[in-house]
Amino acid sequence: MNISYDSKVMTNGKKILFAGCLAHLMHDGLSDMLYIFFPIWQVQFSLTFAEIGLLKTLFSGSLAVFQVPAGFLASRMGEVKLLLLGTLLTSAAIFILGWAAAPMIVGFLLVIGGLGSSTQHPLSSSLISRAYPDKAERRTALSTFNVAGDFGKLLLPAMTALLIAQYNWMTASRFLGTLGIMSVVVIFLMTKNMGQPSSTNETKSETAALSCFAWKGNQSFWCLSMIGVIDSATRMGFLTFFPFLLQEKGAQVSLVGFALSLVFAGGAAGKYICGKLATKFGILRTVATTEMVTTLCIIGILFLPLEPVLLLSPLLGIALNGTSSVLYGSVPELVSDEQCKQAFAIFYTATIGSGAISPFLYGIASDMVGIKIAVILIAFVVLLTLPLTLRLRGKFA
Repeated sequence: MNISYDSKVMTNGKKILFAGCLAHLMHDGLSDMLYIFFPIWQVQFSLTFAEIGLLKTLFSGSLAVFQVPAGFLASRMGEVKLLLLGTLLTSAAIFILGWAAAPMIVGFLLVIGGLGSSTQHPLSSSLISRAYPDKAERRTALSTFNVAGDFGKLLLPAMTALLIAQYNWMTASRFLGTLGIMSVVVIFLMTKNMGQPSSTNETKSETAALSCFAWKGNQSFWCLSMIGVIDSATRMGFLTFFPFLLQEKGAQVSLVGFALSLVFAGGAAGKYICGKLATKFGILRTVATTEMVTTLCIIGILFLPLEPVLLLSPLLGIALNGTSSVLYGSVPELVSDEQCKQAFAIFYTATIGSGAISPFLYGIASDMVGIKIAVILIAFVVLLTLPLTLRLRGKFA
């Protein structure tokens, strides 16, 4: 009896992990394929850097704003149902984007797509965390979940660049939107026989989670969140303008897609590498090291010619994205089990929100003082994370 029960729990855990990873792959891939579109939209719609940044802000901003409400709404209608609905909404928006003929329509669809994607991070993280109560297994599962997102960032932008080179950006958008809709069907089939937590337990958990918003007693969680905020602002800000830097160096669309794939491949490897470094040398030392390497890589990419930039791109990806898995995986260690879902929602709201605002702000800076000065600013802002790590000393095993 116990053996059968344990086997069922393990099977459900693997299904939840697979469903969460597939959702993360599609949402992150669909989000980051937009970087390929930005230079094309700038020419087609005659947009400024600030307007390009605003388009990114519309998607990431709507994604960020609904993170916490998604956590509460999931308590009413169920996490799996809301995850399916959100994935369908994002995929449909990307599919319809293939017929957008004006920047206003593009902006509207990006808002819809962002709202759909807002369900993915907190709900998938919460489902996986609950499916793996053992801390060691949970950290491994969350790391796997984060790697799946980076695999989506690697796969879908590269696919987008190839489709644009062969056809056009509208065809690429329609194809990837269709792919997203197909993923909804797969996630549904994987999760259709799984039950939802009882409303009583959810209500208790929801009430206890509200204490996450308080500073007192949660200083470590908020310091970790601030590090995530700066890290995310740097990542989103730089990646928005990375294709423009490559174009200035003579890169075509296919090469821009290849360079982004190298960055995202490095990011996927960085999840594993930084996880190992965090285990061996400590979380805070790893975070401090990757942030300093990020600054050096951004400065190098700004001033080096195209060929060395391509060689430097994977290292940038390791430093730029590798920190995130260490930060995400540390959230459950700083809050109670009852607070976990809302802590993830708050963390993702803060980090994705900063990533939403930063492209628009850095876009304004680019229009005012030039893209190179704005990128130098991005490179040095990330170093503000270093003093924040001091407040977290002794907080992790």
